[in-house]
Amino acid sequence: MKMLNRILLLVVGLISSCVAMSQTYPAGPITLVVPFAAGSGTDAVARIVSKKLSDRLKQPVLIENRAGANGQIAAQFVAKAKPDGYTLLMTTNTSHSANPSLVSNLKYDPIKDFTPVARVGELPFAFVVHQNDPAKTLKDWIENAKRNPGKFSYATPNSTSLVASETIKRIAGIDVVGVPYKSSPQALTDLIGGSIQMYVVDSGSGMSMIKAGTVKVLGVTTKDPLSAMPGVPPIASIVPGFDLTSWNGIFGPAGMPKAVADKINAELQQVLEDKEIKERLSQLGFEIWPTKTPEDFAKYVSEQLVHWSTLIKQAGIRPE
Repeated sequence: MKMLNRILLLVVGLISSCVAMSQTYPAGPITLVVPFAAGSGTDAVARIVSKKLSDRLKQPVLIENRAGANGQIAAQFVAKAKPDGYTLLMTTNTSHSANPSLVSNLKYDPIKDFTPVARVGELPFAFVVHQNDPAKTLKDWIENAKRNPGKFSYATPNSTSLVASETIKRIAGIDVVGVPYKSSPQALTDLIGGSIQMYVVDSGSGMSMIKAGTVKVLGVTTKDPLSAMPGVPPIASIVPGFDLTSWNGIFGPAGMPKAVADKINAELQQVLEDKEIKERLSQLGFEIWPTKTPEDFAKYVSEQLVHWSTLIKQAGIRPE
């Protein structure tokens, strides 16, 4: 009986502690870690969202870029952080869906090592080439690549670009060489300079150059056309069966109190309903699509892990 009473007291104490924490959280600045460089699509989304989230939480939400190793550096850092809600990760399918199938000795578990908070939305990608490339359509570019096997190269600063490019190669039957990059901005710089010939870029980092005509866009990775890129056909119209996009979401370390995850989720819902935020994200081509609860996001992350594993196997990419 005494043991039962002790257990009950412990449970009550834990519940009371969680409730108290949710009422006082946050009591100081929050660090939102981004696994990609400044100027990347995820970085742009994080900076737009963090300002309004700061206003709602009444504490600074500070962006910290920890780029490198396809998101592994940032993911490992957050996985090892104290699970108190003051260190969060805004990441994509790169670290949590694709890396488990791309990295043979991954030093974190995308499910066990994190507390899902909320999906924010999706960031479409676009197939871009040099502005002076003679191809007028994606079909033209593919036919030219077939006539020049092994002579064209493409950038891979993240898993979405890698999987998309390799899937196009496999379905279209072309021989194009992948070149690893640390960041999207550097890949775009080299595309513009002519060092590489093709890049499947996220709309967040590439939209301004697409609109300015600095690069030529030949297709989008989504199965349907995008309102942000009128007149640009889906890659699937030329490469049947192609459909790929990138999700974006926020995590904390494993063991973060449910009350804290729920609070961040609830505040984020309000942020994403803000008219100004909607407009600014829309200019990036970002599709707002929040999950209602952390539990919904956890289910989605598990499903995407299976989905990306299938995509990577179909593309014939082997883990390194």
